Amino acid sequence: MLFLTQSAAVYGIDALIVDAEVNITPTSSDEEKSPVIIVGLPDTAVRESRERIRAAISNSGYFFPIHKVTINLAPADVKKEGASFDLPIALGILGANGDLGNAESLPELMSTGELSLDGRVRPVRGALSIALTARQNGIKYLLVPEENAREAAVVQGIDVYGVRDLREASLLVQDIAAGGNTRIQPTKLDLDELRRTPNSYQLDFSEVRGQQTAKRALEVASAGGHNILFIGPPGSGKTMLAKRLPTILPPLEFEEALEITKIHSVAGLTGKSGLIAERPFKSPHHTVSQAGLIGGGSVPRPGEVSLAHLGVLFLDELPEFDRSVLEVLRQPMEDKEVTISRAASSLTFPASFTLVASMNPCPCGYFGSSRECKCSPPIIQRYVGKISGPLMDRIDIHIDVPAVKFDELRGRGVEAGEPSSSIRERVIKARDIQRERFNERNADALVRTNGDHGSNVYSNSAMTPAQIRQHCMLDAECETLLEKAMQRQGLSARAHDRILKVARTIADLSGSENIGPTHLSEAINYRSLDRNYWA
Repeated sequence: MLFLTQSAAVYGIDALIVDAEVNITPTSSDEEKSPVIIVGLPDTAVRESRERIRAAISNSGYFFPIHKVTINLAPADVKKEGASFDLPIALGILGANGDLGNAESLPELMSTGELSLDGRVRPVRGALSIALTARQNGIKYLLVPEENAREAAVVQGIDVYGVRDLREASLLVQDIAAGGNTRIQPTKLDLDELRRTPNSYQLDFSEVRGQQTAKRALEVASAGGHNILFIGPPGSGKTMLAKRLPTILPPLEFEEALEITKIHSVAGLTGKSGLIAERPFKSPHHTVSQAGLIGGGSVPRPGEVSLAHLGVLFLDELPEFDRSVLEVLRQPMEDKEVTISRAASSLTFPASFTLVASMNPCPCGYFGSSRECKCSPPIIQRYVGKISGPLMDRIDIHIDVPAVKFDELRGRGVEAGEPSSSIRERVIKARDIQRERFNERNADALVRTNGDHGSNVYSNSAMTPAQIRQHCMLDAECETLLEKAMQRQGLSARAHDRILKVARTIADLSGSENIGPTHLSEAINYRSLDRNYWA
């Protein structure tokens, strides 16, 4: 008997429908009993599912067929990987064996899940992507492991059932096939309540003493989506400042939260939270490999740059990272996506992140501070030179973070720091100005150039050269100021554009329609490495 069930395979952050066709053929008495053959380019994990499924069916109170079982995973020219096909294959065997009633297929039902030997259903990766694909293909019912139910239920318009074991799944399938009431209710989420959930950040800018210039630079960076580099001695608060950047970024829109959740779902990092409602903050160690940073593997998985999509990627002690690892950041920083090519496939992951990096001014860390620095100029140049000029060009803001004075540290005669909520209000207003500036026609041009990356499409950092000329007009005084800065500091054409983008953001924060000399001067001052080291 032939029975058809449906599942899905995750490739990149999207999923592809896979038909699991199960055929049971009677065998003669002298042939091998109960052979199971899986075809359709299965990998080792899929081939090993034969023994898991055999034990799960037997331990769930059903009889495994004594005849030849042929399982075809279609389309046959696409490699199938992972254990997520266990549940649909097991349901297909039960259906072909007559344990699911008289139905020959379940065209409106899809399932996914890994089986334990006792029949329990284990969680899988990519449940959200599978749910989205199911809805796009007109699937009405989706069976997922209980741990993945909230994540998949984020997708509206489809009934998502979280199942604990194979027996519960088979009984549920019988209810659906009979058209009657199901014995368990589908998982439902109140998306409005999820969106209303207040931010649960445990950090706040009011906790940072002093460092007003660095705080201002972070406000500018968050308002325009600019990358930023902190340079300062140990203990000056670089890491403390970086960790608070997500608290002043605009809140996520639903589509942005959905995109972030898809990426984390493929990486297996969503857990039972369902929808990720906060901007991610990723801080990889300096020993991270290229594959760990941008993604990779025989089946490409998202790396740290994709896991930080629409959030913050923090690289602490930037010169300590391997130079080859840092160089792979150049393309994602420009294109807002990363493409990983392998012999079998080529996958593209979104990577629209705000880069925050920190470094010491020298190997000992105390150059230019009150403590004695023992590093010679060649050593300092060699240390800073670990970061290539092209990569430095792609960082819009370089800001010095000096050691905090004792009076500021103890709060003597210093007002309390401004809370993140107040800074965020100004950032949101600046983003609204940019969203209005880049109307639908201009936004479409940005999407064609940089890809669709959520709200960053509407940030100044995503402006194209044509839009820089249109929205960053300078008067004669500003032209003279910028020309002098270019000549004195030997800035590149890319640095020229970065300065104009930052100046446009500063003008937006002040509510000014035009870029003035004060806005341009502040933007030029945010190129401290050009001024101190590269000139």
